[in-house]
Amino acid sequence: MTTPQDMRHTARQSGPLAGKVALIVGASRGIGAATARAFADAGAHVALAARDAQALESVARAIQDAGGQALALPTDASDPAAVAQLVARTLDAYGRLDAAFNNAAGGGRPPTPLAEIPVEDYDSALAITLRGVFLAMKYEIPAMLQGGGGAIVNMASTAGLSGVKGMSAYVASKHGVIGLTKTAALDYAERNIRVNVLAPGPILSDRIKALSDAARAQIAQTVPMRRLGLPEEVAALVVWFCSDQAAFMTGATLTIDGGRLSGGA
Repeated sequence: MTTPQDMRHTARQSGPLAGKVALIVGASRGIGAATARAFADAGAHVALAARDAQALESVARAIQDAGGQALALPTDASDPAAVAQLVARTLDAYGRLDAAFNNAAGGGRPPTPLAEIPVEDYDSALAITLRGVFLAMKYEIPAMLQGGGGAIVNMASTAGLSGVKGMSAYVASKHGVIGLTKTAALDYAERNIRVNVLAPGPILSDRIKALSDAARAQIAQTVPMRRLGLPEEVAALVVWFCSDQAAFMTGATLTIDGGRLSGGA
């Protein structure tokens, strides 16, 4: 009798990323964890990176229990040596790197007027979110070139396309991620490496889950579709960007925001 696990194994063998190796930076929870599962379901072997070793191991174990291949590699995305080692360990384990999702982010602080933001808080947000994406690509790209090419997806936000009151560091870093993505895409377009960026609106992350029902409902009312996005919906787009279905896309910014940036809700 065919079991659900047998069916998942068959689906992985014929999935859009079958035989590929994917690295997810910021994979311990939320969108990153959902994307790790989506990559594995699409047939990829996955390497998972984040600072929270316990949470990261839990995600890897769940993928393995479902019949996938996953490796947990605790990493500080703001540390060049740690990121270099992350990519090296991925290559040691799987022999290649075909896809990457750079999702690490910092700066999760309450809204604060610009002149009142401590310099160290601003620097910390940029070090993880913007510098972290730069470091990830710096080491991912040479590994992909060794295998003949690959696809990278960076995580921005609708805050990378518009201003948000009281969120100077976050907005600056996400605008920077979009600019960095476009430049990397141009640098490597002729060498078979595609680099794109996602800009989500309100997504049902752990932070939003922790809010009251009333607070979540208030956020949903700012979205024309009158609901929050799901991590799995973002993950599906990351997988698509890394598949052959998006083979002619590079340097693109794709919003997933329920229509929020289109105008008034």
